Order: sequence, then structure tokens, then C-alpha cells
Amino acid sequence: MAYKDLRDFIKFLEKKNLVKRIKAEVSAELEITEITDRVTKAGGPVLFFENVKGYDIPVVTNLMGTLERMEMALEVDSLDDIGKEIMSFLHPPELPTGIFDKLKTLPKLAQISSFLPKTVKTGPVKEVIIKDNIDLTKFPILKCWPHDGGPFITLPMVFTKDPETGRRNVGMYRMQVYDSKTTGMHWHVHKNGKEHMEKNRGASKPMEVAVALGGDPAVIYSATAPLPPGIDEMLLAGFLRKKPVEMVKCETVDIEVPANAEIVLEGYVDPEETRLEGPFGDHTGYYSPADQYPVFHVTCITHRRDPIYPATIVGRPVQEDAFLGKATERIFLPLLKMQVPEIVDMNMPPEGVFHNCVIVSIRKKYPGQAKKVMCALWGIGLMALAKLIIVVDEDVDVQNVSEVMWRVFNNIDARRDTVIVDGPLDDLDHASPIHRYGAKMGIDATRKWPEEGYTREWPDVIEMSADIKALVDRKWKEYGL
Repeated sequence: MAYKDLRDFIKFLEKKNLVKRIKAEVSAELEITEITDRVTKAGGPVLFFENVKGYDIPVVTNLMGTLERMEMALEVDSLDDIGKEIMSFLHPPELPTGIFDKLKTLPKLAQISSFLPKTVKTGPVKEVIIKDNIDLTKFPILKCWPHDGGPFITLPMVFTKDPETGRRNVGMYRMQVYDSKTTGMHWHVHKNGKEHMEKNRGASKPMEVAVALGGDPAVIYSATAPLPPGIDEMLLAGFLRKKPVEMVKCETVDIEVPANAEIVLEGYVDPEETRLEGPFGDHTGYYSPADQYPVFHVTCITHRRDPIYPATIVGRPVQEDAFLGKATERIFLPLLKMQVPEIVDMNMPPEGVFHNCVIVSIRKKYPGQAKKVMCALWGIGLMALAKLIIVVDEDVDVQNVSEVMWRVFNNIDARRDTVIVDGPLDDLDHASPIHRYGAKMGIDATRKWPEEGYTREWPDVIEMSADIKALVDRKWKEYGL
């Protein structure tokens, strides 16, 4: 059964003793972050802060801060199951060849259509509607780190429309609160929200935007998913929850938002207007510097009578975003394999903050294949931003970073096995000489073949024989070794 909303998910987790309600008074400035940071790094529970100093609205953090809770959020036993299910729609076990086979595929197509978002007249997020005396400061918006430029909304689902096609996009972009009616809109150049704004430049009126806070965890996750252009994030959310997302039209902008959200901010962005935003303690573990970004003007706020304010903390890994990223890795791996079929597995370790390091194992069938895979990955979507791609053989467990590093440290010749190319980099990369552009490296840590210039015999890995392993296993149990 799909979670109806955020509080339904919290209730589910409470039954499993995975929520810690904190009754002591805490501050939204730094204190909640410090508590959450400690708990997340310890693999601890969801934190529900009931008594936030100066506010009558509770704050919830660390909702999906473990792999277990990420799986619970998407209602699967394993995140890999989602990718497999997606592939079952794209490539059914038996491809239709005749008219009757094609008719058999119709139920699957009908099932996909049943996941499309559904428009409803109203919903809980409309219980309170504020068009006058708008005040963002009524919400316990966190200032996370000491040198942050101010309080930031950290878990927003930002809804925009392509002005040419009318198609919806939902992304998650941090928002610095400047005053009671305006925030920053941290749109990176590679993101769809920024693309929509650029298309709107020169239009007769500013671009309409709506921001939803809180909702079914599948809806929250979908806002972070790197979907291909034109694919609706709310369709993905419906697919994940096996039930359509109920959407309701905003009061002052022509945009629909989840009816079961906790809070919605409606407003606009003028493409010609920017303001200094930041610094911000980012998911890289470093402060991203202050820079000019668009400004979001709030024209209306709607919310539940008793809203819960959801927030996430980013900073030095591991944080909650590690598990959101792991979900993306596992869900989209089968789609990546469609384009690069020799890939066996992939790991984007949180220490590499996902866009800085990608480890893949491959079925190597010809010389130079590892370098071909690097180039292929750099040509696929946001994988173009990967600063480091490591390629290993199929028998290497890429989820075991210690094993991967052992292979890298021992298997490479620096001149032969490294590739350095120039290309686009993430907005947050602080190491490149030029903003958003610089060098990226590929490392081929596969076994080398004679055709790749390795003329000696490649050594075998030290491993005990299977019969001795089995013998010791028996003795281990018998004598308690």
C-alpha cells in the first residue's frame, strides 16, 4: 500500500521504532543540524523535533537516512527490484512478434497509464490559504552551518513548466530565505529548472514557480531523480508507489502540486533578477561560495492546519543524501546497461558525492574496452560531470571500496592506464581552474592483455583452495575456532 503522505510514512516508521521524538527545546539555527549530523553518521533513526525554539511547527529530519529506510520509503525489499521492474516494461520477457503477442502487452501499457498523476479539486495542503501578510519566517527553516548565508530550505520540490511544451519538471534546489517573501533559487546551469527559466527570458511576465514541502517519500525521492527530458517526475512517483499522485492546482500560479503536501509556496522568478546567494555548507563537505542566483518571490502560501516542516542536512559525507543517491544508482543502473551493455555493476560512493567518483565493473572482451566504457559514460546525461571513473573486471565487487582500491593501487601503470579529458564539471566543483569546466580522469584497473602492451604473465590473486575452505568451515563450527 502506498503511503498517503509524509505523516503516513512517519507513522509507519514509528510502529517499527525507527522514529525518535525529541521533546527538549532545540534551535533551528545550527543545533538541529548538529544533532542530525551525529545521528545520521551513526545510522540512527528519524528525528522528530516537537519543540523548536520560537516556533509552533515541528521539524522532521533524517527521513531516509539509512539504506533500510530508503527501501521502506520506496516499499521494496531491495532497491535493485525497482530497476528490474522498469526493465520488465521496457523489455518484456517475450517480445511481441504477432498481433496476439502485441495484444498481450496492452495490460502493461494500461498499468503504466494507471500511474499517471491525477488532478483533484482540493487536498489537505489547502486547509490554510495565505495571500496577504505572507511570512516565510513562521516556518522553522534551518540555518545549518556556521558560515551559511542564512537559513535555507533544504528539501523543496520545485515545480516549473517548460514555456514551449508546457511539460512539468520537478527538481530539488536549495533556497536561501532572504526575508518574509523572497528566497534564492539555486538553479545550476545543467538543471531543467534553469533551462525553463532561460526559455522564459524575454517573456511578457516572470516565470511561475511552485514549491512543495513534504509528501509521500516516493514523491520526495522523485524530485531528485535524474530523469530524461520530458519524463514527468510525478509519473515516476506514481510508478514507485503503484498509485497516482493526487495533484491540486495552485491558487495564484498555473501549476499543479501534490495535494497531500505539508506546505506549498507559490510565486515567480524573473529571469533578469539575481541576488547574492550563499555561502552554503554543501553535500561536498565544503562551503559553496556566494554567487548570483535567481530570486523567488512568494505570492501565496498554502499549508495544512498542523504542518510538519521537513528538512535534510547536507555536509561532509555520510548524510541522508547518500541514500537518496544510492537509490538513483540502483534504479537507473539497468537503463545504463541498455546503453553500455558490458557494465556489470556500478558504485557511486558517498565520499565522491556521486558526481566525483563512479566505479564500474565490466565484462571485458577486447583490448581497450575499459577506455571505451569511460568515454561512453561521459557521454550520457549528467554522467558527463563525473570527475573520476574507475573501471574494474567483472569479478571485482564494486560495492567494496577497499577491494576496488586494492585493485587500483596494484593493477595500474600510470601512463598506460589513465585517461584525462576536458569537459563539463558540476557547479559545486571547487578544484577546477575554471568554474564548471576542467579535467576528468579515467582509471583502467582491469587485468591487462598482451594487445594492451602487457607482455608478461598477469599474476593470479592469492586465494585458498575450495576444499581447504570447506574443511576449515566444518572445524570452525565444530571447535568454535
